[in-house]
Amino acid sequence: MTGSAKKADTDGVIYVATGPEYRALAAQSARTLKAHNPHLPVDLFTDDTAAEGIGLFDAVWPVPLVHDRAKLECIALSRFDRTLYLDCDTLILKPLGDFFDIAERFDLALAHDVRRKSSLVREGFAEVTPYAFPQLNSGVMLYRKTEAMLSFFEAWRSQFHAHPEIKRDQVFLKDLLWSSDLRFYVLPPEFNLRRVTMLDAWEPLDARATIIHSHRLLDHLRIKGGARICDAETILRLEREALRDEWQQVQHSETNASDAFGDIGLRALREDHLE
Repeated sequence: MTGSAKKADTDGVIYVATGPEYRALAAQSARTLKAHNPHLPVDLFTDDTAAEGIGLFDAVWPVPLVHDRAKLECIALSRFDRTLYLDCDTLILKPLGDFFDIAERFDLALAHDVRRKSSLVREGFAEVTPYAFPQLNSGVMLYRKTEAMLSFFEAWRSQFHAHPEIKRDQVFLKDLLWSSDLRFYVLPPEFNLRRVTMLDAWEPLDARATIIHSHRLLDHLRIKGGARICDAETILRLEREALRDEWQQVQHSETNASDAFGDIGLRALREDHLE
């Protein structure tokens, strides 16, 4: 299905991908989604609706305006009453089950971003918020198509375009969530698992990892000679190595740096590492 006449469905998923590399990533993610949720319709917004490799999508729609944050142009155009937007660098590990029911009570649901001590993730534009109100990650968003939600999306899009010096859409999202009356819910991390090494800390009954969202899936695009990563196991292995390296660098001045990984919890409690 291509074109502009959208038939409304209750629940569905959308991706936004411009260029062949990101279309391939969107297709990779969509295959994992369909493997666990075969009856859930999945649409793609892209800059080439006749491109190869996108036949697995139930409908393909043109992106109205192509730029690095083109999702801001597309999320309001979803044909679904309740929509799950997914970034292309995601893998779906489990059935979504009753996940969409969250959208019956809340207009929007999304998870906190990681690295919440960093100035990057605490950044806002006009609003000053408490430390406990960091940016929320816009790579996994569940929303209901209400007038309030559509107005919110338009404000988000307009603010982003009004300030081209700021490249990250989450800066404006944070401000709008703080200042608006929109009913939004903060998802538990298993529905937007950015820090996959949390899997090593969870006890058996803590959570059910459902959606992994990892820039490791972009390594072949971001790193010269980087390998293409397609599975959660490889992501977890690489992230374990990166976590070990990062803590060892933070603690490089300590005499027993070789023990840094084993004492991560204690080091985090001391709050003596750089922000």
